[in-house]
Amino acid sequence: MSNERPTLGIVVPCYNEEAVIRETITQLSGVLKALMEEGLVSRASFLMFVNDGSRDRTWELIAESQKSNPLVSGLKLSGNVGHQNALLAGLMTAKEHADCVISIDADLQDDVKAIREFVIKYSVEGCEIVYGVRQSRKTDTFFKRTTAQGFYRFMERMGVKVTYNHADYRLMSKRALNELERFKEVNLFLRGIVPMIGFKTGIVFYDRLDRFAGESKYPLPKMLAFAFEGITSLSVRPIRLVTMMGFGLSLVSLAAVIYAVASKLLGNTVSGWTSLILSVWFLGGVQLLSLGLIGEYVGKIYKEVKRRPLYIVETLLMPDTLKQAEVESGPARVRSLNVQP
Repeated sequence: MSNERPTLGIVVPCYNEEAVIRETITQLSGVLKALMEEGLVSRASFLMFVNDGSRDRTWELIAESQKSNPLVSGLKLSGNVGHQNALLAGLMTAKEHADCVISIDADLQDDVKAIREFVIKYSVEGCEIVYGVRQSRKTDTFFKRTTAQGFYRFMERMGVKVTYNHADYRLMSKRALNELERFKEVNLFLRGIVPMIGFKTGIVFYDRLDRFAGESKYPLPKMLAFAFEGITSLSVRPIRLVTMMGFGLSLVSLAAVIYAVASKLLGNTVSGWTSLILSVWFLGGVQLLSLGLIGEYVGKIYKEVKRRPLYIVETLLMPDTLKQAEVESGPARVRSLNVQP
């Protein structure tokens, strides 16, 4: 890597984070200032908070902070597009002004002190991608720990390559982000897409903290839906499993036919209403499952071929340092945005 201090952008997707956003800005600003004082990052480094259609005062608080805090920038999307799309919007906007970008959630459960190690992995060891990985899950309840571990194992068995105990707390270099931009799929699952990029990677272990305030945006039903979205977006293994199940049931049916014919010839025919009904129900359930799974993939194809935008930016608030860089380097990706002082 270059000996020059890199410009660091920290992207924070926000959805209804009114209860925690002030503390998040305070803590991240403190970390960024410390990195600047230590000479690890450029004075042009910044924080970018992405408002994903929040219904509370999240955006108002971001806008207020941007006026008084020279490190803060804000990106307001025109509506709620979901965590992954909002995160991508922040990454793609921030990379135009930064050498490397760290993504972190607004709830302060990811230890902000680990950011220094991310930067060292990038600057000293030359890692293009650095994953933040939980040290352990000792503080989780038994149910939370079991379901989370099951999530990663199930994803892996379904053919999706993910980093164990890693969410979306990571550093990506500008080069890696440029490659990420080439992935054009509408059905986004960044935890599975980023490992496909390759390049030199590193891992920073940290202890996950309790949520500072507010409620979790990923209860169990949403986590299950998120896992299913990732599996069907990145792997065809579920379809292959259904095909293998169909092949196996065909063999069982063939054996049943041979058994039935042999019983008829030997005069051992016995009425089997219960077994017949159970077989019909079982095969009917398998057929409905298969059709539903195929429909899920067809639906994803439908979304992909329409090529709708993943997000629409309504407002971009930038610090003076970024505005000056914009003037010197050209408007790039923010040419059509509503940029406010």
